[in-house]
Amino acid sequence: MSETPKNPFEAMMAQAQEMAKALNPALESFSPKGFEALWPTMPKEVMEMMFGNTVNKDGLDAKTRLLLTLAGLTMQGAQADTAVRQTVRHALAAGAKKQEIVETIGQMSVFAGIPAMTRAMDLAQQVMDDKGDDET
Repeated sequence: MSETPKNPFEAMMAQAQEMAKALNPALESFSPKGFEALWPTMPKEVMEMMFGNTVNKDGLDAKTRLLLTLAGLTMQGAQADTAVRQTVRHALAAGAKKQEIVETIGQMSVFAGIPAMTRAMDLAQQVMDDKGDDET
């Protein structure tokens, strides 16, 4: 016998996994994280063009916009795993240092709480660990 789900969401996810296994046994180990690899990271110049510098030449650069986005995602409780990881990837590509990413998320603990900060930090760390370099 399998363990009884603790809440309705867990029950729904367990049921969905059982359905997926019944349809295709290979789906048993499927992870939505695989989709993230399909989305490439944009070059910094493209991000700056798309996010406002063509209209407002003295506006925020891509790195600052992405750090603000990361702060907002953390404030929302870091519930959107893919969005947090993609934002960290793009921030690194736009020139953000790992320390700046950590400080941005850490600053949000004051407003969003420790659980939201911890969740965002875990997601960001996954990306920074994948990046592999020691740049801070």
